Amino acid sequence: MNIKKVLVSTLGTAAVLGAGLFASTTSANADVRVSVKSGDTVAKIANQYNSSISAIESANSMKNVNLIYVGESLVVPSSASSTASTTTTATQSTTPSQSPQTTSNYSSNNTSANYSTQSTGTTSSASTTSSNSSSAKAWIANKESGGSYSARNGQYVGKYQLSASYLNGDYSAANQEKVANSYVSSRYGSWAAAKSFWQANGWY
Repeated sequence: MNIKKVLVSTLGTAAVLGAGLFASTTSANADVRVSVKSGDTVAKIANQYNSSISAIESANSMKNVNLIYVGESLVVPSSASSTASTTTTATQSTTPSQSPQTTSNYSSNNTSANYSTQSTGTTSSASTTSSNSSSAKAWIANKESGGSYSARNGQYVGKYQLSASYLNGDYSAANQEKVANSYVSSRYGSWAAAKSFWQANGWY
């Protein structure tokens, strides 16, 4: 898949604990180098070291911020050195996904207004939103795997091409649906927003 190509990296249990204390009590201007470990993502690393995804992407000249490998060594800029990069990248990477979410919020507000004046209109609006979400979900599944729960592409599995680590060994259709919904909800807010991001970037 594309978006799930973010494998994950840490320094190991002891190093992570030490790094956590170091980040909060020591120099905030020193860059650090970490080794990617199974279960990590660029976002997780950025949060752990008080950095940003865009700063890590820039510091390591990454072509795809969602594709890192276990054992890979990454430079993690401090929050002070990554501020400018974060501001610049915000308009490039967040605008695509925020735009559809703004539309979603607008739809939600309209639904509330319709409910107070005309309950029938609210039901119709809710049905339309649900229909759009289902349509976007099916669209992504078709792009990722042709809609097949058994599709495999390296470490990416199933209908939504989720990383095998996300599925925790349970490749059943029910678990694929559950994990995909949870993933999209936490990252994009809705399948419609995820579809818009996919169309703009070629992955979600």
